[in-house]
Amino acid sequence: MEVHQMRDNLGPTLLPGLLAERYGLTVHGLVQLPIGQGTVNYRVTCAGGDVFVKSYPAGTDLEGEAGAIELSELARRHGIPAAAVLRNRDGQTIDGTTSLAVSIWRWVPGHVVTELNTSQYEQAGDALGRIHALFAKLPANSTSNRKVDEWRDIDLNDLAATANGLLSIIASRKAERVLDAFDTVAERTLLERRQMLPLIPELLAELPDSLAVQVLHGDYSPVNLLFTGDELAAVIDFSPPDPFLLAYDLGRMAFYPNTVTGDPQWLHAARTLITAYIAANPAVSDIDIRACGRVALLQLMRSLYGVKQHYMKPGLFQDDLDEFWLLRHEAVARMLRHLPEIDALLDDLTTRRPSSGREEL
Repeated sequence: MEVHQMRDNLGPTLLPGLLAERYGLTVHGLVQLPIGQGTVNYRVTCAGGDVFVKSYPAGTDLEGEAGAIELSELARRHGIPAAAVLRNRDGQTIDGTTSLAVSIWRWVPGHVVTELNTSQYEQAGDALGRIHALFAKLPANSTSNRKVDEWRDIDLNDLAATANGLLSIIASRKAERVLDAFDTVAERTLLERRQMLPLIPELLAELPDSLAVQVLHGDYSPVNLLFTGDELAAVIDFSPPDPFLLAYDLGRMAFYPNTVTGDPQWLHAARTLITAYIAANPAVSDIDIRACGRVALLQLMRSLYGVKQHYMKPGLFQDDLDEFWLLRHEAVARMLRHLPEIDALLDDLTTRRPSSGREEL
C-alpha cells in the first residue's frame, strides 16, 4: 500500500484498519490532501473505487457535523448535486469508534474554480436557490434567532483591541529586526481595518430587523463547489443546521473576495448569480436580496480571520489563510468604495422581478 503523509497524524496509521472493519473497504493507497482548515482530509483508493475521508479533530461537535451531513444528503435526494456519504456498519454517517472520528464519501471527480464563468455562476446561483427553498421547510427554522442576535452585536472595542494586539506583535518583530514580507503587509492592512471599524454601526443600522432566518448551507462559496468542466458536479461542506441570515449565504457567494478582487466584472458576476438564485427560489423577499451585499461586507469587516491565526494560532495551511486575509481585506476596501453601485444593482434586481417575493413583514 502506498501512503503519502503530509503531516504527522493518526490517519495513515488507523485508516486502513478502520475502513476495513467499519466500512468493509480494502485500502490500496492513501494520500492526504492539502485542503481544509478544520479537518484533515484524504483521498483513499479502495478496491471498489476512490473515497474521500474527512477526519475530525478532538473536540469537534460530531452531533452537529452529523446534522450537516444529513443536510447534504437531503439536498442530494432532491436533485441538488452533492457527494454521497457512506454509512458504517451501524448505519452512521460519522464513525467515532476509534480515536480518529471520520466521515467517508464517494469520490466526486471535479475541481474547485475560483474564477467562474457565466454558466458556472448561473449553476451556482441555481443550486443555492434550490438549497434555500428546500431548507426553508425544515423544522429547525423555528428555533431562536440567537445566532443572528450575536452577529448583530459587534463589539468594536474588542475588534480594535485584537487588531492592536496583532500590531503589537508586529512591532515587537520590527524591534527585533525579524520582520518579514507578510509582517509588512499585515501591519498596513490592520491599520487600514482599524480605521474602517467606525463605519460598522451605520452599516448595521441600515439592515432591516425582518431579514429571513433559516437553515442554510452555511459556507456557500467557490471553494465548496466542484465542477467538471463547466458543469456543477457537487456542492460540498454543508454546515450544521443552525438557522442564520439567508442574506449571508447569498451575499457570501455573490460577493466572494476572490471575485470582488480578481474579476473586473464582479458586479456583473453578482447580477448573474443572484438572477439565477431568484429564479430557483422565487419566495425570497426583496429585502433579503437588497441586504445581501451589506451582510457580506459586514461579515468581512468584522473578521480578522487569517491574520489572527498567523500570529496567534497558525492553521493547517497558514499560507492559504494569509492570502485569504489579504483578499478579504482588499474586498472590504473595494466594496466600501463601490457600495452605491452594489445597492443600485440589488435594487435593480428586485425592481425587475416579475412578481414580489416573500411578503416583507
